[in-house]
Amino acid sequence: MSWQAAVDEIERRKKLAYQMGGGERVERQHREGKYTVRERIERLLDPGTFEEVGVLAGWWAEGEGGRTFVPQPYVAGMGKINGRDVAVGGEDFTVRGGSAAGGRGSFTRRGKQQFLMDLALEYRIPLITFQDGAGANVASYEHAGGMYIPHVPAFYHNMQVMNAVPVVRAVTGPAAGAVAAHTPMAHLVVMSKGRGQLFAAGPPVVRRALGENVTKEELGGWDVHCRNGVADLAGESEDECFDLIRRWLGYFPQNVWEAPPHLPPQDSPERRDEELLSIVPTNRRQPYDMRKLIGHIVDRDSVFEVQPLYAQNLITCYARLNGHAVGVVANNPQHLGGALDAEAADKQCRFVEMCDYFHIPLLIFADIPGFMIGTKAERAGTLRKGMRLAYVLNQLTVPMISLMIRKAYGMGGTSTGNPPRLNLRIGWPSGDWGSIPLEGGVDAAFRRDIESAPDPAARRRELEERFIKSRGTPFNTAESFDVEMLIDPRETRPKMVRWLEAAMHVIKHELGPKAKIGARP
Repeated sequence: MSWQAAVDEIERRKKLAYQMGGGERVERQHREGKYTVRERIERLLDPGTFEEVGVLAGWWAEGEGGRTFVPQPYVAGMGKINGRDVAVGGEDFTVRGGSAAGGRGSFTRRGKQQFLMDLALEYRIPLITFQDGAGANVASYEHAGGMYIPHVPAFYHNMQVMNAVPVVRAVTGPAAGAVAAHTPMAHLVVMSKGRGQLFAAGPPVVRRALGENVTKEELGGWDVHCRNGVADLAGESEDECFDLIRRWLGYFPQNVWEAPPHLPPQDSPERRDEELLSIVPTNRRQPYDMRKLIGHIVDRDSVFEVQPLYAQNLITCYARLNGHAVGVVANNPQHLGGALDAEAADKQCRFVEMCDYFHIPLLIFADIPGFMIGTKAERAGTLRKGMRLAYVLNQLTVPMISLMIRKAYGMGGTSTGNPPRLNLRIGWPSGDWGSIPLEGGVDAAFRRDIESAPDPAARRRELEERFIKSRGTPFNTAESFDVEMLIDPRETRPKMVRWLEAAMHVIKHELGPKAKIGARP
């Protein structure tokens, strides 16, 4: 006697599971320009590395041809990306539309999604999930045995995972309800353009509840969520989404107990680009290309920007400096003059906390005229959100270098450093710093003088010129040691490399989860 018959049955059931929702539903998925979840996993991972769990999980149902096996609408397991282990899974839309009931288990059984989170936590490896599911299925009410109050302990488990390892969500299909709710609980959210949508409730529910007739794309497509900050990036295709995920993971450690990966430098640490000498206009009111400036300083071709469409007055990106992963925060003078509004404060908060938590040093490229002002800014709560950013910055422990390029005014100027720490600031001769910009400050302090003058405009210009002279230049700042060094802009890369290299050993002594203090304002 042997177990061959049982082994044959295992293989038979595997074949049934690999058929997913059946040939017709798989073909429909392909007609919509979407991969199946198994195809997504295979295309994301290093070839041949996927170790699936729960292949045989499912149930038997009566069909036209008799009893047939219906696999759970969730595929999960472990694989490798660029040689590093990851936990990966996603809804199978070909089975019940990837309904939330499929992989989440019950009060007595652990579902695949819970297993996936446990795997990421215990093995300390990144978690990647594909979001392509319909959320709750109203048909389940017939079998529930009564009403129930929603109870989702998985949200707490998600929080635990986010505190330990990088978490990525790829929205590759319509994601509603619980599937959508899990999506923002991630460090990176990527959406597939025209294929992935995200909403608390889909168009039929919205139509019935509010009378709004909208398409899935209008309600929660990539253009909606990349502009409101829910999503970080969007790919033209699913394959582009996979590439974005692989690239993003390259800047991150496997978990908070490890340092970020260092790559052999492909660029000279002594590079001094001549363009830096003239990239900032001598006319202080004229904007310039901050992204181009960043590219002249970090390692060539190493920039990976996130949330480019959200809060465009602030640039956030990952890059490398002499092979080290760094997080870059830069004010964008080409949008709102680089002023800090509520959305930019929210964007910077999330980004710097993420870098701090995963031990990624920060480079701040500062050119900020202050908090955004006006009725719209006040109604948006800019003051509270701006001070929330200051609160977060004062708790960071990761090494930070601030490049003071041009403006740094008022409370907004405090978003450029971390006073409780070393707070190293490198100044350029284009520096223009103070408690309040001269233009508005002169109007506020000398309103009556200006209004009573025979020529108010001429009097205003006269006062501005007077205070420009009395305020001094960056040389005065350097003389009083209010900036640690004032340099030729062409020396910026060598200086940053030298100081970053000196700080990197500190990270090895501060690995592990970061403690936070108190409640944010």
